Amino acid sequence: MAIPPEFLEELKLRLPATDVVGRRVKLVRSGRDTKGCCPFHKEKTPSFHVYEDHYHCFGCGVHGSIIDFVMETEGLEFREAVARLAGEAGMPMPEETPEERQRQARNRSLAEVVEMAAAFFEKCLRMPEGRAALDYLRGRGLTEETIKRFRLGFSPDGRGKLKAMLAAEGIEESAMVAAGLLVQPEDRNRDPYDRFRGRVMFPITDRQGRVIAFGARLLAGDGPKYLNSPETSLFHKGRNLYGLAQAKEAVREHGSIVVCEGYTDVIALAQAGIGQAVAPLGTALTEEQIALLWKLAPEPILCFDGDAAGQRAAARAAERALPLLKAGFGLRFAMLPPGEDPDSLVQGKGRAAFDEVLEGATALSELIWRVESGGSLPSSPEGRADLNKRLDQKLRDIPDPTVRRYFQDFFKTRLWPDGPAGRGGQSGRGDFRGKGKFGGNNWAGPSQRLRADSPDIRPVESDRLRAAILLATAINHPDLLAEVEEDLGRIAVADANLDNLRQALLITHAGGLPLDTEGLVNHLSEQGYSQALSQLLSARTYDHARFARPNAGLAEARRGWEATINHLRGEDLESELQAAQDAVRRDPSDENMNWVVRVRRMMDESEQIAAGFE
Repeated sequence: MAIPPEFLEELKLRLPATDVVGRRVKLVRSGRDTKGCCPFHKEKTPSFHVYEDHYHCFGCGVHGSIIDFVMETEGLEFREAVARLAGEAGMPMPEETPEERQRQARNRSLAEVVEMAAAFFEKCLRMPEGRAALDYLRGRGLTEETIKRFRLGFSPDGRGKLKAMLAAEGIEESAMVAAGLLVQPEDRNRDPYDRFRGRVMFPITDRQGRVIAFGARLLAGDGPKYLNSPETSLFHKGRNLYGLAQAKEAVREHGSIVVCEGYTDVIALAQAGIGQAVAPLGTALTEEQIALLWKLAPEPILCFDGDAAGQRAAARAAERALPLLKAGFGLRFAMLPPGEDPDSLVQGKGRAAFDEVLEGATALSELIWRVESGGSLPSSPEGRADLNKRLDQKLRDIPDPTVRRYFQDFFKTRLWPDGPAGRGGQSGRGDFRGKGKFGGNNWAGPSQRLRADSPDIRPVESDRLRAAILLATAINHPDLLAEVEEDLGRIAVADANLDNLRQALLITHAGGLPLDTEGLVNHLSEQGYSQALSQLLSARTYDHARFARPNAGLAEARRGWEATINHLRGEDLESELQAAQDAVRRDPSDENMNWVVRVRRMMDESEQIAAGFE
């Protein structure tokens, strides 16, 4: 039995290639790419690149999908590999039942019917009755090349013109209705009629470019201005994005993706040279669409009109994204000037104007702050307390403890820019000396514990300096790298320069280069990190952590590293405990109660480890 193409496509959507390949190949992100050493030939410098739906080695030329990878690495036949992956994805293998054969035949037939309709609409655009539609498209500034690339068309007026054409090709009415091309009246005694009449037609495709549905704009007369195909066995509007087939190569090239609100926005941007634009299909962005976007780029840019409606839409998208957030993935929000949409902006002011909007895109955390605060900090303690409460509600929606902690730190620095009363002037961003069970007066951080002889224990810039200390420790103690590689790969580094250096260090180590500290520094300097290294390997870093110095012993470096990582873990566990306790308050189930117990046990274990450094 042949496995249906749609089943294989869904399987690849559910299992990103980075996840499947990453189980056997040590992968690290380098800029827009994810790469590692090729498992199919020996190499020391990583040239094996893994993308959202395939892999390619620039060393030996091997190339394939997740199915190919499992077949090659596990010695399985095609069907065995598919079955293995389907089990991981929670997808039952299709069975060759009479019903399944009938369903496959029906979908093949529907795809053929929809393709025939798309070709008919394209033809009608070039006929006399499509002149008004063609003039409309040209009036929007679209070139012939763009019209052909997006297969734009026209549905002629009249209740049965498409129906008659398809019937002449031997297509049954039931198939036309199932494909969403005809409307079946509630009164079954009345004949079905064409759904699209007198409209400019925008074919909607799947990721391979196969037409699965249509969007349509009314040219004149009564009726809704915009109309989409209904959901069919081919088309699920919440799981597809308009223009994705045309955008894939540009997304891969630029490492970014832009989400607009309308079809004409996508088309106008593509014509202006911004090919990585897509749009949802007549609805607000869904959870499935956000997950699909993250398979294409780690931080999609959502583009909204600058008016009140656009701001509300941005807030809704932010709320929908919060429960899905995980380390390494986010959203940015680009707000257009009032009265402009992407189409009008590039048509009136050119690509540079739109590029400027994208460059000014706001991070998700910043957008939430602006929505909740109204763009200004309340002057009274009561007002700040109320704002803090609303922000806490948003934080509870974030399941990943690491991401939640960084959002929490960001909000605190905005709420208390000069340090809240009773916090000793700290900004609320946690330092090595900490503030509580995991970082309070009972927990002295490594800079204090390992430098008890120092008269100057200054508070640190927690996020950046922690990362700098860990990186300096790893570079100055290469023998420690193999032990701490997993920690180094997991820590979140907000500073872009330090994060790039961290990834370069991981790639160098993954390549198996047997370098000492001097060799590491020279190798990383040759890759363009000399300035970052000079700032990193300095007294500013060493003053806070003697164990990071090159003359510290390996055992001392190991103890300092473990204490620092343990402190970070403690902060994550505190955030997770809060989430678990909130879950119990909402639902005191055994599962949630066990969650609290499990987190408390990990906190106890972590505290015991920390006590070992006193």
